[in-house]
Amino acid sequence: MPAELIDGRAIAKKVRAQVAERAKKLAARGIKPGLAFVLVGDDPASAVYVGAKGKATEEAGMYTLTIRLEADTSQAELLARIDALNSDPKIHGILVQMPLPKQIDPDTVIRRIDPAKDVDGFHPVNVGKMLIGKRDGFVPCTPAGIQVLLKQSGVKTPGKNCVIIGRSNIVGKPMAALMMQDSEDANCTVTVCHRRTADLPAHTRTADILIVAAGRPGIVTGDMVKPGAVVIDVGTNRVSDPKAKSGTKLQGDVDFESVREVASKITPVPGGVGPMTIAMLMANTVRAAEMTLR
Repeated sequence: MPAELIDGRAIAKKVRAQVAERAKKLAARGIKPGLAFVLVGDDPASAVYVGAKGKATEEAGMYTLTIRLEADTSQAELLARIDALNSDPKIHGILVQMPLPKQIDPDTVIRRIDPAKDVDGFHPVNVGKMLIGKRDGFVPCTPAGIQVLLKQSGVKTPGKNCVIIGRSNIVGKPMAALMMQDSEDANCTVTVCHRRTADLPAHTRTADILIVAAGRPGIVTGDMVKPGAVVIDVGTNRVSDPKAKSGTKLQGDVDFESVREVASKITPVPGGVGPMTIAMLMANTVRAAEMTLR
């Protein structure tokens, strides 16, 4: 029997509705959550992402500010912009869209953002809090969204084997940190696989929960999946498709058709993890605004 689809769009809609309610309560107290986007250069994909995030911010009843800078902007100029946003009381969250031009060091930029406004959850202070199990900081949006997807889909995680493919600072590493925590939404035994992992299928076949964030289309096939496993596909790859009007289509890191025949639950691409990433960005921003009341 084909796997049940985990509807990321529907779950994200619920999260965003909750965010809008929280924003409304803050507005009654004279606070409008504000999220600033900083876009350096003219990367088309980045512009689309920022546009989608900005629209979601406005729909949630929040204030949004988009700062567009030229591709030749210096690192000093960008850091000065971040300093101004750090001190702006109307701004509760700051997101600098990656990738950045080669003359700018992304780590330096991330460290410059006030941890209390780091709604991406990438500042070392927030990463450290997440690792030790403290939730008073901000968790990266995609891993946080995956945890909500699992919970809302009725997946019981304690005691399960969770295998993660990919060790990026954006998804793989924080996902592993979250799933090993001592909480009812985690308590997994976690294995992290990467490009130097020997015999990848031997690891993936042990997974009760398989989270794939490798950035390689179709890297996981049905014969690599344990029957009944829950499969979360984080990949978003643009591949050629002669049947499509554009000549391309979006494909995940999982071979959807073969894996769907083996798994119990699976996220589609698109419509799975992606909408949750934006929803959790909204949730982090409204929480940043709520924290100013303490």
